Amino acid sequence: MERILKKRRDLARRHVRLRQKIRGSAERPRLAVFRSLRHISVQFVDDAAGRTLLALSTLSADFPKETSGGNVGAAGMLGGLAAEKARTAGIRAVVFDNGGRKYHGRVKALAEAARKGGLQF
Repeated sequence: MERILKKRRDLARRHVRLRQKIRGSAERPRLAVFRSLRHISVQFVDDAAGRTLLALSTLSADFPKETSGGNVGAAGMLGGLAAEKARTAGIRAVVFDNGGRKYHGRVKALAEAARKGGLQF
């Protein structure tokens, strides 16, 4: 149990350290990624105004239900969908927030698909 608590504490510490360095604005919102074991979600956040501009996840109605939400393929699909929705909302450039996670696996797949979809990091 102590090992699990240490992992959660370390993740929270990394995320706080990251959030001290990056801020989203109306022109360049923060693309925040949250990864759980079964699903992944993204939010486009304007930190200056303190509001979420757009949010999507593998549980969203726009995401295909027949795909699993907890794998690299689903993360890539969500990244492409997020880029498409962001473009229609007028978002072109973002600041990437990996949530304290390593930039690899599902987080990397989501980011690369969002770049391929036209978002600038």
